[in-house]
Amino acid sequence: MKASTIDEVITQLDDIINVSKQTKSPLGYFAALYQKVTIKVKEGIAQNFFEDGTRMEKLDVIFANRYLTAYYDYQQGKAVTQSWQKAFALASRYWPIVLQHLLMGMNAHINLDLGIAAAEVSKGHHISDLKDDFSKINQVLSSLVHEVQNDLATIWPTFRWLLKITGKTDQLVTDFSMQLARDGAWKFAQSLVLLPDSEWRDAIKVRDKNIAAKAHLVSNPGLLPNIFLGMVRLSERGSVGQKIAQMQ
Repeated sequence: MKASTIDEVITQLDDIINVSKQTKSPLGYFAALYQKVTIKVKEGIAQNFFEDGTRMEKLDVIFANRYLTAYYDYQQGKAVTQSWQKAFALASRYWPIVLQHLLMGMNAHINLDLGIAAAEVSKGHHISDLKDDFSKINQVLSSLVHEVQNDLATIWPTFRWLLKITGKTDQLVTDFSMQLARDGAWKFAQSLVLLPDSEWRDAIKVRDKNIAAKAHLVSNPGLLPNIFLGMVRLSERGSVGQKIAQMQ
């Protein structure tokens, strides 16, 4: 069933998280992160952080339903977008680290789904009216960066040291998610909303193909990076269930 409220989104994410813990599925990593973000958006709506709280909840639900539908369709062997196919397929492999699972989910959901959701919620309105609240989503994500990095550092202690050494403490997650969300997803939403409904399907397919191609950079970055990531994977602490719990 599709969620109709932000509370239903949180509940369905909780179900995915619990099932993932029981089945020891890495799919729970992204679900746990996504639930954390959704709760933060809900708090923002309650605190009048957004210009239009009702519209923001509608956007959040449309956005979330794209992930929820993809997740359940994949579980039932149904076709999903190429972007989500690549993200979900990673769960059957041992070697990807937690961060790779998160980035693959973010790639599909932010770079593809967010623009579609923004265009859908703007039907019948000027999409420019959404711009300020769309940008505020980035602020919500930004407020969680430090917490997420601490979660990852608990799973892989060397992570915090590595970020300090490379000077990318606030960039690794934010550059991949918020920058692309603000630029790529917004531009796609602007172009999509101008098209007649009959042309949306083809436009989304083209976008999906391009985003799926980017996923390869995360799942298979090359020989030397893969060797390094293999070492990270072997040093990650905890079972899949414990790592999911750490991300919550």
